[in-house]
Amino acid sequence: MNYIHNFNDMANKKEELVSKTGFALGKENYKLLIIGFIIIIIGFLLMIGGKSDDPAVFNKDEIFSFRRITLAPLVVLAGFIFEIWAILKKPGENQSSGQ
Repeated sequence: MNYIHNFNDMANKKEELVSKTGFALGKENYKLLIIGFIIIIIGFLLMIGGKSDDPAVFNKDEIFSFRRITLAPLVVLAGFIFEIWAILKKPGENQSSGQ
């Protein structure tokens, strides 16, 4: 019975937030989404490069470098994980813990 009461309270709070702001996520969530998007872009920027001036020359050390093969995909993955966290984070989570 208490579970149903808590569920109704959570649903009412979410409806109140959506009706108050017109958005399903809070302002902080959107800021975090932008930060995550920037992290993903940085990861893709780390992947670019490795072009040779001469098409007959293949420089495997440049193409298969640590930065392009390991670091950049990890940065992109971290960006996507950050995006998921930013979406799932409850709006106003920090405000309620301080009061």
